Amino acid sequence: MRKPTYSDKIVLEEPIKRGETITIIEITLRKPAAGELRGLKLADLINGDVNATIRLVPRISQPTLTEQEVAALDVADLLGCADAIAGFLQKKASSAESPEA
Repeated sequence: MRKPTYSDKIVLEEPIKRGETITIIEITLRKPAAGELRGLKLADLINGDVNATIRLVPRISQPTLTEQEVAALDVADLLGCADAIAGFLQKKASSAESPEA
């Protein structure tokens, strides 16, 4: 089993408040496994589709966010999540395919 890959910390422009005592100021996303992508179109995720991003983030966020919390994120925060997801879905170029300098 492979070790999970995580995004850089995403510091939220607008922290998430849970109840009276919990405030979430940053989140980290984990690279999704194939099963966590069920019901989503990869092209939508790569293109930063809002609905697809809102559905996926609760499946891969630390701490775990609800879909309602993700839907209420500041636009800049949602964009940070979409960028991290798109980065996970990009194929890594192998050294054999890289042009030599």
